[in-house]
Amino acid sequence: METINTTERLKKLRDLMKESKVDVYIIPSEDSHQSEYIAPCDARREYISGFTGSAGTAVVTLDKAALATDGRYFNQAAKQLDANWHLLKQGIEDVPTWQDWAAEQSEGNKTVGVDPTIITAPDARKVAEKIKKRGGKSLVSVKKNLIDLVWGDDRPSRPNEKIKVLDLEFAGKAFQEKIEELRKELKKKKVAGVIISMLDNIAWLYNLRGNDIPYNPVFFSYTTITPTTATIYVDSTKFGPAVEAHLGDTVTIRPYEAIFNDSTSLNQSLSSDMSNGDNEKAWTGKKKKFMISTKASWALSLCLGGEENVEEVPSAIGDMKCIKNKTEIEGMRACHVRDGAALSEYFAWLEEELTVKRSKLDEVTAADMLEHIRSKHKNFVGLSFDTISSTGPNAAIIHYSPERGNCSVIDPTAVYLCDSGAQYLDGTTDTTRTLHFGRPTAMERKTYTLVLKGVIALGNAIFPKGTTGFALDTLARQFLWTEGLDYRHGTGHGVGSFLNVHEGPIGIGTRIQYSEVALAVGNVLSDEPGYYEDGNFGIRIENIIIAREASTKHNFGDKTYLGFEHVTMVPMCRKLIDEKLLTAKEKEWLNEYHREVLVRTKGYFGEDDRTMRWLKRETLPI
Repeated sequence: METINTTERLKKLRDLMKESKVDVYIIPSEDSHQSEYIAPCDARREYISGFTGSAGTAVVTLDKAALATDGRYFNQAAKQLDANWHLLKQGIEDVPTWQDWAAEQSEGNKTVGVDPTIITAPDARKVAEKIKKRGGKSLVSVKKNLIDLVWGDDRPSRPNEKIKVLDLEFAGKAFQEKIEELRKELKKKKVAGVIISMLDNIAWLYNLRGNDIPYNPVFFSYTTITPTTATIYVDSTKFGPAVEAHLGDTVTIRPYEAIFNDSTSLNQSLSSDMSNGDNEKAWTGKKKKFMISTKASWALSLCLGGEENVEEVPSAIGDMKCIKNKTEIEGMRACHVRDGAALSEYFAWLEEELTVKRSKLDEVTAADMLEHIRSKHKNFVGLSFDTISSTGPNAAIIHYSPERGNCSVIDPTAVYLCDSGAQYLDGTTDTTRTLHFGRPTAMERKTYTLVLKGVIALGNAIFPKGTTGFALDTLARQFLWTEGLDYRHGTGHGVGSFLNVHEGPIGIGTRIQYSEVALAVGNVLSDEPGYYEDGNFGIRIENIIIAREASTKHNFGDKTYLGFEHVTMVPMCRKLIDEKLLTAKEKEWLNEYHREVLVRTKGYFGEDDRTMRWLKRETLPI
């Protein structure tokens, strides 16, 4: 991994900070829509720090610089940050959060600045409160992003990709119906309307897909929904006749940049209604407010009059989106069979190249072949994230991303971890398999089997309606815990339907937000425990699972009970399984799973003897 000298960039930034009368400057990872994955033009934290991981926040003072990130990226950050930076390992005891570190640097009446369009309103309030408690002056909004000014002409241009309609055969529900369902929810909450800023929510709501952010079929936009209007803020040059016909005259189109001025006008109109005594208009009984997400920007909140004039919720339509309809569920099942066939073909090819032909393949070359194989399948659009193709010690870097021309040659005598996924018109995939093409060590087999036991335990869980992913997390970790082992990442995340591979608000893990949303029938999640030994090897197994009603002998409390359906169709690695560690029931599950994988995917191979031999071998009963 390349380390970039950030000395000159930091010098330019500090000069701009002095001009702006800012002593501490915060650089989040996210864009104006709090996207996990961002367009190259929004990679400001990466540019200033040199750290390429998807999660983290940089804080720069006039003489110090710190980068905060979580356990998935400790190794990567340590390798990529140069001597100018101090790494704040979030979640480690006695290590301050980036908010606390920024507040500490503000002591002595110092000013902290941030671009208000790329920090959420709740985060801004939290930081401002900490600054005040530590004796800092204030948190101020810096209208011109200082990193953009440092970047200058070298900053990539903003994407301008065409937007396409997602046909009803894939979406399963017309956008007009979705909007009416949303309006009913807003009426219950007695709000004047909602402003949606998260890109996947907008794409889902309107049954549109774009290509403004790598791997995520979304487009830069905002939308407002009121009792009588629907307005989308977007660069209309991205629309073709099909999109215009799709939206018809029920949706007003406004320029992307107009959202802030229009939000100010909306706030003023609500204030005017109150002053005129018109407080019974539309859905409101008291003071009218607009609903925004807790992920909405501080800038958007300020335009609407601040927190007293908005109702903040985790997501106005997130709960609707994460419960897949019948069409979306069928699409997820179908695309995972095709994707599973592609992965089996890839692994069979890779094994032959490494062990029979003795080919020297680096991690990127192998990943390129996997993409090529996937691209042959029906409804393929592209990848759902950058493939994690990692050999040996690189597999211990949880979110490792091999760089073309600067990555390792795959070692057939070491663990190989492949975490990959694709976007299909009928769904999104995300699968991790860990393989070994030689003779694995006893520790590698043991930890692989403990991880596999966790996958099986979580996937076979039966639980009452109302249970959260927070409550289920220990099921996947329990076997590692008995050995004093663990992993520093969540156990599962929501998955979109031809949308973002990481989809909130649901998930399985120790994050507090996973305790706030119960799992429901139709949720699509990953099941992906792991184990990582720094500098040596990494293990992760990931299946996609769909929540469904479970049949139980009893029905305590008259509750519905839920379970999961596995839709990933790729064999586990037989070489890495220590059968002595599996119970009879676990062996029974594994054999049935492998039988299903073989039955569902073998039809894709025709005269492909190599893949069929590999698939039959890997799915033999144990």
